[in-house]
Amino acid sequence: MKSLLTASTKNLNQNQQNMNKVFIVIPCYNEAKLLAKVIVSVLPYGTVVVVDDGSADQSAIIAKNLGVKVLQHLVNRGMGAALETGDRYAYLQGADIVVHFDADGQHMADEIPKLIRPIIDGKVEVVLGSRFLLPNNSIPWLKKLFILKPAILFQNLLLGVKLTDAHNGFRALSRVALEKIKITQDEFAHATEIIELIKANNLTYQEVPVTIKYHEFGQGFLSGFKIIKDLIFSKINK
Repeated sequence: MKSLLTASTKNLNQNQQNMNKVFIVIPCYNEAKLLAKVIVSVLPYGTVVVVDDGSADQSAIIAKNLGVKVLQHLVNRGMGAALETGDRYAYLQGADIVVHFDADGQHMADEIPKLIRPIIDGKVEVVLGSRFLLPNNSIPWLKKLFILKPAILFQNLLLGVKLTDAHNGFRALSRVALEKIKITQDEFAHATEIIELIKANNLTYQEVPVTIKYHEFGQGFLSGFKIIKDLIFSKINK
């Protein structure tokens, strides 16, 4: 896999590291099938940290064999907990920017530069990817109409924000944001908590258009119901 990296991508990585210390945090739970491809795709863009959230498959071994940093939970705690573990590690290692990147192959690695650009330029402290800012997105229409759109409306009303997307895991945090955003919601409600903390700490933010590849409609549709459930329970349990 390492042979897939060319001299040019290594130079890109080195130049970017000289300007900003970028860490890419990948929460992972039983993603052995696609994990190697995902890791290789993001290697040119920063220091990769895989947080294995109690996987029962070979995910951790695959990541270690590719030479990236692997942090492991002994039991499955949830994506929020995995992201917090990765964020704290990156912060302690001196990260200037942390990118959250899913392990399931739905995010596009070549969109990382435009995601972090507003932070590099000093315009904002948090950048949130949005599936809905692209005119021709590939979101299944049932999921868009009955799950994602209601979740976005509910989130915006609940938190008093105006965002075009809800629970998109592709985001970038500056070091200032990392200091103030401490994730306590272990599972899906972590995404709502992040938005709450952005608002509570008066962090500046913006959305940028990103592409999402949907591999399994059924899995994505069921996860959409968890979005609604966790949006509600995150407020009830506060």
